[in-house]
Amino acid sequence: MIVTTSDKPSPAAYAQARRLADELGAAFKPRGRNTLRQLAAANEEALQMLVVTEREVRFYDGQTDSPLFFHPSMAFVRVKRLRKGESDPLIELSGCREGDRIVDCTAGLGSDSLVFSYAAGAKGSVIALESEPVLCALVREGLASYQSGLDDVDAAMRRIEMINANHLDYLKGLPDKSVDIVYFDPMFRQPIHESSAIQPLRSLANAGALSEEAVAEALRAARKTVLLKEHKESGEYARLGFRKTHVNTSKIAYGVIEVASHI
Repeated sequence: MIVTTSDKPSPAAYAQARRLADELGAAFKPRGRNTLRQLAAANEEALQMLVVTEREVRFYDGQTDSPLFFHPSMAFVRVKRLRKGESDPLIELSGCREGDRIVDCTAGLGSDSLVFSYAAGAKGSVIALESEPVLCALVREGLASYQSGLDDVDAAMRRIEMINANHLDYLKGLPDKSVDIVYFDPMFRQPIHESSAIQPLRSLANAGALSEEAVAEALRAARKTVLLKEHKESGEYARLGFRKTHVNTSKIAYGVIEVASHI
């Protein structure tokens, strides 16, 4: 993988690209007058490319011209509903309240982390774990700089602490009953192929199945609930001991374990 910039980078964008290259152990290649195709053709390591622009960091996987970049997407719609006093299924099922501490074990693009962060408020906290370094860096940079036009939503993004870590290792290091909610949204065992938004993510994300040990550690660390998001026809709910809850007519459902009733 290489890291580069837009064709006329500001000093800040240039420094950001150099920093990301160092962090990810990737080669930094000044853009010069080259197009991205020319830069890729001149560098054998450029099957994957991270491009720092003035607005965002973009990831190209070498298979498509459509980049992956941070955007709150439907999470922004969900947060705007919360701002109006409306409900959100994830918040209701998790029992999330202001001041709660949440661990999102499989952050991906950070959508659910943002919803949790807004609901938990300034007195709460969200730790968003992502095991893949490039994806973690991409989302972290986006959370730090994206401008939604709403100050309270931007503040919720900035409060999310994005950590590059394996969730099982992180959970093992938590004291008993030290967080309120633990959330899992792994890559679905049964993909929803028509979801075009998720396709660029698949080349970066960890596709490993959720382990029983991780769920056990989550139950040890959580005070309120442990949740799993999966395809509604998935066998993961039964395998891992979650009560499946259909929240709408889509192909997605949540699994819930209420910690107090599980003990």
